[in-house]
Amino acid sequence: MDTGSHLLFGVTLAGLAHATTLAGNDPAVSQALMIATVVGSHAPDFDTVARLRGFSAYIRFHRGITHSIPALFLWPLVISLPLAWSFDVMDQLGMLYFWTWIAVVFHVFLDMLNAYGVQCARPINRRWVHMDVLAIFEPFLFSIHSAAAIWWLAFGGEASVLFPAAYGLTLLYIGLRAWQHRRLVRRVASALETKGVCHVIPSFHPFHWRFVVETDKLFYTGKLEYAHVILEEVYPKQQHDDIIKATVGVDGVRAFLGFAQRIHVTWNESQDGYEVIWSDVRFWYNRKLPFGVEVQLDRDLNVVNHQLGWRKKAWDPPFV
Repeated sequence: MDTGSHLLFGVTLAGLAHATTLAGNDPAVSQALMIATVVGSHAPDFDTVARLRGFSAYIRFHRGITHSIPALFLWPLVISLPLAWSFDVMDQLGMLYFWTWIAVVFHVFLDMLNAYGVQCARPINRRWVHMDVLAIFEPFLFSIHSAAAIWWLAFGGEASVLFPAAYGLTLLYIGLRAWQHRRLVRRVASALETKGVCHVIPSFHPFHWRFVVETDKLFYTGKLEYAHVILEEVYPKQQHDDIIKATVGVDGVRAFLGFAQRIHVTWNESQDGYEVIWSDVRFWYNRKLPFGVEVQLDRDLNVVNHQLGWRKKAWDPPFV
């Protein structure tokens, strides 16, 4: 999910810890706990520093090893141990570690529920897991947790009431969205009367979704508005001829292929050679495929230039 939501959930997890009475009444413990859950809720995304090495490195690293099985246990140790020492509450190290672990696990769980996905099974499996249930930002969840945090911190609300209710509603909402998602996948398959891999992807609107269906020869893209299936574009699959094969070894293309799921590739002839465009159809929007790699080749199929990333403005959808 987005950074703001992760940080907010860190605050409300600290409130949930107080609701269980495990945190006690020691101000030092309360402060250490708040820092631990907020930092833990964001810690897996510290991998954004990979952007300094370029977008290819970022694609390879983001939501990978920092969201893996070992990281679920290492992040809490790295965060809770210095906090327990600096706040002189080493006797509460176990409690701090536990709630930091909850924060890290909840971060990875939420990332798994959106369309971008996460490599949460590493090192056992490098497969990208994405449930396509939640958008990158969920207004309902943000509102519920904001209200609970403000009522607790600013108005002295009862943590034992506010935060079990907030997290109960959160789990209920996720369950309803998962049920809605499964239902819409079946609806798309029925409407198109075709067999293939179907992705139904959420938006900020609770009843507006996008879909992608991949068959042996085609990609179908469209949207669902209040369960009405609207087909927008059909993309034929391109055979991998010599022009396309000449780009496979490019660094940006290799990074893209390690992440992308529904891969569409095409090429056009230009004045000086050829342009090959690799796209991930999952992230289509407004009849365009804005995420992928553009590779320029000369007439002898030598790579002249390539660019990996989004072919859109930062404020334009899709937001993943």
